[in-house]
Amino acid sequence: MNFVVVGAGAWGTSFALHLARGGHGVALIPRRREQARALAERRENAEYLPGVVLPEVITITPDLAPALDDADVILLACPAQALRQTCARVRAVLPGAARVRLMLSLAKGLELDTHLRPSEIVAEALPEIPVGALTGPTNALEVAHGQPAAMVLAASPSGPWLTEVQSAISGATLRIYTSDDLPGAEFGGCLKNIYAIAAGCCDGLELGDNAKAALLTRALAEMVRVGVGLGARTETFYGLSGFGDLIATCYGDWSRNRDFGRRVGEGGVVTELIAHRRTVVEGYQTTESFVGLCREKGIDAPILREVYAILFEGKQPAAALAALMARGLKRETVAAT
Repeated sequence: MNFVVVGAGAWGTSFALHLARGGHGVALIPRRREQARALAERRENAEYLPGVVLPEVITITPDLAPALDDADVILLACPAQALRQTCARVRAVLPGAARVRLMLSLAKGLELDTHLRPSEIVAEALPEIPVGALTGPTNALEVAHGQPAAMVLAASPSGPWLTEVQSAISGATLRIYTSDDLPGAEFGGCLKNIYAIAAGCCDGLELGDNAKAALLTRALAEMVRVGVGLGARTETFYGLSGFGDLIATCYGDWSRNRDFGRRVGEGGVVTELIAHRRTVVEGYQTTESFVGLCREKGIDAPILREVYAILFEGKQPAAALAALMARGLKRETVAAT
């Protein structure tokens, strides 16, 4: 197949590398023309994946139009808050008789003002093309190096093209599962970033393994409650896009959200930490979106509320922990799968 990857951050670049190893045609489209020039000349993404060689079989260009002429699948590898703008860019040059079978979002966040999931943003902007999400516990550098991983390809409704794309993306180092619970797959990928910030706060406060294990166990229960309350299926959150992504992001040293939370837990000022980051912390603005959604739907999400209080109301992480520990005692219940 011919793939076009729009966005040349760490994740977009690493996925382009994976697809090229599978023998597919791959065009990598950086957002900035100067970035495209640098990548094409150096054959290295020194800003996001230093030391990883980009083979000549990957076409690197800032020009979308010629790349889309032969595209079977478009992967949108940009932050959630930039997704609508990226879709407009695709919309402007997409040929009338395009052969594109599927648009896949790699974003893990909700749009701030609308609270829409990534696939919903894409479907609004490009309603004539089937849309899905590719998500799961994946570190960009490990995928770039060809280390083994597994992901979920979610779309609703699914069709025969979905299994074709599943087969094309899968390979010796990346196993792809399919799902028709698109909301669940996307909500899991969004929520885990919020809980990774909380886990990072635990690390920054040096609370130990007991506290972090308890936090993640209750975070998973909350993830299920929030996701089901928003229309997703329970079982999805026990899979790769839920539990799997939660564990990887909350424990991985590479996790931007966990690292951000750790710095907050160590006493860093939230606004300053956000202002001085080169890479996007998706969980930051996603927290604001989910708090709004939970209020609208009447969903109880105490961990989410405390993370919001830390990030947007100036609450100290230690005080947020105390508030969670002081909640009324109750019986533990585990949702059946």
